[in-house]
Amino acid sequence: MNLLSNSYVILFLIILIGFIIGRIKIKGISLDVSAVIFVALVFGHYGYEIPKDFQYLGLVLFIFTIGIQAGPSFFESFKKQGRELAMLASILIITAGIIAYCVYYFGGIDKNLTIGLLNGSLTSTPGLAAAIDATGSSLASIGYGIGYPFGVIGVILFVSLMPKIIGVKVKEEEEKYKNELSIDHPEILRKYYIVENENVIGKNLGELNIRFMTKAVISRVMHDNHVIAPSPELVLQKGDIIKAVGTLDALERVTILVGPETDTEIPTDKNYEVRAILVTNKEVVKKTLGQLNMFNTYGATVTRIRRSGINISPSPSSTLKFGDKIIVVCNEENMKRVSHIFGDDDRKLSDTDFFPIAAGILLGILVGKLSINFGDFSFSLGLTGGILLVALILGRTGKTGPIMWTMTGAANQLLRQFGLLFFLAAVGTNAGSSLVETFSKYGVELFVYGIIITLVPMIITTIIARYFMKLNMLVLLGTLTGSMTSTPGLAALDNMTDTDAPAVAYATVYPIAMVLLIIVVQILSLI
Repeated sequence: MNLLSNSYVILFLIILIGFIIGRIKIKGISLDVSAVIFVALVFGHYGYEIPKDFQYLGLVLFIFTIGIQAGPSFFESFKKQGRELAMLASILIITAGIIAYCVYYFGGIDKNLTIGLLNGSLTSTPGLAAAIDATGSSLASIGYGIGYPFGVIGVILFVSLMPKIIGVKVKEEEEKYKNELSIDHPEILRKYYIVENENVIGKNLGELNIRFMTKAVISRVMHDNHVIAPSPELVLQKGDIIKAVGTLDALERVTILVGPETDTEIPTDKNYEVRAILVTNKEVVKKTLGQLNMFNTYGATVTRIRRSGINISPSPSSTLKFGDKIIVVCNEENMKRVSHIFGDDDRKLSDTDFFPIAAGILLGILVGKLSINFGDFSFSLGLTGGILLVALILGRTGKTGPIMWTMTGAANQLLRQFGLLFFLAAVGTNAGSSLVETFSKYGVELFVYGIIITLVPMIITTIIARYFMKLNMLVLLGTLTGSMTSTPGLAALDNMTDTDAPAVAYATVYPIAMVLLIIVVQILSLI
């Protein structure tokens, strides 16, 4: 029996060789998972082919997991600075699309090949998936393979050299970013205060509603050297010491309301517990702290919420999300009940429910088949667009009744990688059969066009962002790598700065860039 006659043997052999080549680094640069498509092109050239069923299976898993993960940040990105970054990503993608159209129209390059070249130059595998779906041509894969190498190297060189070229000091940009960050996400502090204000003496915490008045949380009270967990019935007496948690502005309001700050700390009490609890109970997801009413029911106080690496000062209107880590303060007896209400089961973070995955993909396929008619012209989202749109909405929704649409990061990454590998292997072998013919016809010309599509949009976006919008250089560079969907470019930026400015900007524009590029691809395929 000839093993190489079995498509599944070829599939996993391509993936194996692709992973080996992808991990080879030359001066810190590697092809990573995209090496699979180059290996597949070679196999395809020698007559090996992976059935298209693997291609479509990989495509739907890859696009769906991207949409689920990107949903919340995609819609949230249009708030505050996200609008500016979204506009810059739009400028870059639209500029690249216009250049690609000019290459096709004036350069005489095959349209399907040009669409693939566009995605390779922007290092966008989701864009390639959309291109394959929209064009149905193997030329898109070849164009992607030609544009991809400089797409990777060009972005790294651009973001590494740009600060030096225009004379910007990275350290100064870091300080500016930290100052801006302290305004948007103020540090959560804890301080102690003596109760001296006559207006609060003799009143209980329920009457005073300190959280509403100050935006700070009272997490501990000491009366006559006895530590007491705060409760609505607890009456404040002159000389009591309270511990408050909140932002600097909130704590300044506590001083005005309660009394002066003190260096006297409140010791921990054996009956008093502070615990970090994971939100894993589906019943409390999307509910506010006010709705749960932990303080009045169990005397439990949530002092902070940690989400996506950021500490958030809680308020009654704070909505809980699956995977949040909350810091809870209450007596030992009630802590078990509170922990049970929120879930606090880290095993659930690794569980994957396949019902919402299957339901979401099927719904996306149906939406993609819907057609809108404008006279003689009809438009449909197609397989890629339908699944992406549904996944973005479901990712933003998070939960519908008992159904959790979101996935843990580990589960999402595994399914995405699985789908991507199958997709790249299948499209690569399909395209490999016409690889040599395409090279002999277009030669170096395609490489030059790919370089132009990579560099010119970044240059135009940089000029607009830096000289008209006065954007922080670190944020700008993160925006460029996100718009170019370049993980190697982001890795290069991580070595340049100690701040998370590039990563935050990258995460903000990455889903926007993916969606915009898919739209541009579909428009180009219809022209």
